[in-house]
Amino acid sequence: MVSGFGAHIKATPRVLIVQKHGRTEEIPLSAVRHLLVMGGHTMHTSAISRLLSAGSSVSFFEADGEPLGVLRPFGFHYDEVVREAQAKAFPHSLALAIAKGSAQSRILLLVRLQEKLGQPLFYEGELEILEKNLGELEYLVRLEEVRRVHRLISDMYYEILARTVPADLGFRRRTSRPHRDVVNTMLSFGYGLLFGNVCVAVVGAHLDPDIGFLSRGGAGLVHDLCDPFQPAMIDDPLFSLVRDGLPPDAFECSQDRCILSDDLVQSLIQRLARTIRQDVIDSHVSALKESLMKKTDFFVRIPEPVSFNGK
Repeated sequence: MVSGFGAHIKATPRVLIVQKHGRTEEIPLSAVRHLLVMGGHTMHTSAISRLLSAGSSVSFFEADGEPLGVLRPFGFHYDEVVREAQAKAFPHSLALAIAKGSAQSRILLLVRLQEKLGQPLFYEGELEILEKNLGELEYLVRLEEVRRVHRLISDMYYEILARTVPADLGFRRRTSRPHRDVVNTMLSFGYGLLFGNVCVAVVGAHLDPDIGFLSRGGAGLVHDLCDPFQPAMIDDPLFSLVRDGLPPDAFECSQDRCILSDDLVQSLIQRLARTIRQDVIDSHVSALKESLMKKTDFFVRIPEPVSFNGK
């Protein structure tokens, strides 16, 4: 992962070299399965060609974590049998499984967070509304209705989470880009990291990342699989870090956008390295592939959050 701005990325036949702000990091090419480049950097063609020659992929993101595209080696092709099964799958049941898993993971995190903080988190009736909408998902026939309820639960989830962080940070709800507050910027950064890990597993399983079920548009399947993992793998450690307190120089926000400092980015990477569990992601991707090939039901298993001491 290379984030922020101003890094120089190059490679020798055996080593990937990243120079940034007077520091140099050397990583064996054999250890790089997927390079994530987030932000504005200078990248030598030698780094790209040697990574691709080694069978590695390179993904590019905006500075705030918005995915842009992926480079893959020549010769890679999706297993047409797997791709055909994915393209012909009935989307409703798969979208429903993803929406239910996402809702369950969000409600579970909010309930556990209320217990952890030892103070009321929900306004009167909010938890009942969330649970009612989760229960209604099972009976929705139209895919657009499933998407609508999924959006409703997600919107409520972020608005409730906003009550756990200092009001002066300006976070009220999840917003679209460009982000003007530090919490939304951190969320997008974390979701970008998760996106990269899920993308590796999806491509490795020969699933087409663009054929989603709940999500529409480019990388729809990656977004689908990321969604149920976001609360435990990204939101919980990120909001814990925010509640611990952010130094005044950790970010700079303006009317146009918010920029995270290198120190804050490194702190995020260190935390999320503990919580983004590739084994759990790989297991879910394998389960989805098996479900598509054998035409069996697919279920989302919610990962357990990693415990952090800070409130």
